[in-house]
Amino acid sequence: MADPPGPGAVTAMREGHDGHHGPPETPGIDTDAVGGGIDLLAPVALVALLAAAVLYLVGLRQTRDRSPWPRPRTAAWMAGLLCAGVGMVGPFAALAHSSFPVHMAGHVLVGMLAPLLLVLGRPVTLALRALPVPRARTLSRVLRSGPIRALTHPVVAGALNVGGLWLLYATPLFPLMHASPWLHAAVHLHVLLTGYLFTASIVGLDPDPHRASVTVRAGVLIVFVAAHSILAKWLWAHPPAGVDVGDARIGAELMFYAGDAVDVLLIVLLLRQWFVATRPRDSAQPQNEESPSWRRSIASTVSGA
Repeated sequence: MADPPGPGAVTAMREGHDGHHGPPETPGIDTDAVGGGIDLLAPVALVALLAAAVLYLVGLRQTRDRSPWPRPRTAAWMAGLLCAGVGMVGPFAALAHSSFPVHMAGHVLVGMLAPLLLVLGRPVTLALRALPVPRARTLSRVLRSGPIRALTHPVVAGALNVGGLWLLYATPLFPLMHASPWLHAAVHLHVLLTGYLFTASIVGLDPDPHRASVTVRAGVLIVFVAAHSILAKWLWAHPPAGVDVGDARIGAELMFYAGDAVDVLLIVLLLRQWFVATRPRDSAQPQNEESPSWRRSIASTVSGA
């Protein structure tokens, strides 16, 4: 099999053909636009992230007369939005089109660190406190519904998260993503949402009527960490189509080590929750907010207690 053409040959081919008949752009090289069209990700992400920030601040304003909302939660939410924004909007996101290591750094920001920070912001708790009681009860019914119960189970959320990554990097989906602005935006949305669902299912502190046991969450987290690490090693040996071997190995190492750093944070938070849930406490003492019953959590959250 002949070796792929070098940069000079690619340049010559582009100069000898017009934009309609030339060879398709190689993923990771085109820095002007995704697939030669308009990059839908940046404007959509910018609007969505700004809306999320505004809604959170509106929720804070609605609850200002109740018990104080801890500032670290607000800081975590805004930091999570910032991480997601860096990975999807601006020069860093644009550079990810031409650099696989930058692309992988964006994956860690959008798919791992941002979801963790957003979960620590406890948006569901804030929404239940800020909404009028009838709407808060409607939200609680939605949270108890079958589809939400399925999506937030650690096994399902973990499979959607790491399974999507394997699908992206181990199939032709990666070059296809760089050829379609719609698919490019959809993949990033999937990475962010499944990252949030998985993180919330493992260490979330928002009211959850069907939270899995610590044993189940710990088991799923172990499998997730292993699958994520194996994927990083697989990428090191099998670069995606159109990605330079050296860049692929740098990106794989970023995925492995930076991903492990976020995974360690998840492990620490899960162990802390396990410690809080199992430590002896006075039976007359109110339950800690990190291990509340569903009904008590909803009632206290809506009332602002």
